[in-house]
Amino acid sequence: MSRIAIIGGHGKVALHLSRILSGEGHDVTSFIRNPEHVADVTATGASAEVLDVENSTTAELAKALGGHDAVVWSAGAGGGNPSRTYAVDRDAAIRSMDAAAEAGVRRYVMVSYFGAGKDHGVPEDNSFFAYAEAKSAADEYLRNTGLDWTVLGPGALTEDAPTGLIEVNPANPGDGTQTSRANVALVAAAVLELPETIGRTIPFRDGTVDVVDALTAE
Repeated sequence: MSRIAIIGGHGKVALHLSRILSGEGHDVTSFIRNPEHVADVTATGASAEVLDVENSTTAELAKALGGHDAVVWSAGAGGGNPSRTYAVDRDAAIRSMDAAAEAGVRRYVMVSYFGAGKDHGVPEDNSFFAYAEAKSAADEYLRNTGLDWTVLGPGALTEDAPTGLIEVNPANPGDGTQTSRANVALVAAAVLELPETIGRTIPFRDGTVDVVDALTAE
């Protein structure tokens, strides 16, 4: 059994993930901003802790993460406000990485998106631009830490049922990169158990290969 912290615990991917991890016998702490979401989180088997990551210091985050074996970042500002997007998706994410290192939590899994990076190609006048910039900066910062990191790059998220089948590094992403949130959660749970995914950025979408087989294929 591991102690796993999920930041952004009321998100749809996070709720799926906490249910999976709790079902596997792990001790899951889901950090949430809104106290009204406690019941939704505890219903998954996780412990809910209220923590405003946007306004928490590195030291406060480190204290919260202490004693955990891994952290999964699944938080997001939700778009619509560029300044808040940078504050959460970039700045708070980076503080959480520093906090994980300070707390001695080496394993860190970042839920990003397919196509994230400096060459994301999103024009400045697009409402997605701030998010693309923020995720690019956070992902790059993570890759340069000493943490045992994995960056997950799912495609466009859907509410489809979990299939447990994905395609890693899609050969023809122009055909669509739809990825069910439930499958993203299965991938996040899987990489926590797969040391060979450390130090990897993993773009993926729904596909035809079992999650573990797809993640461990040469």
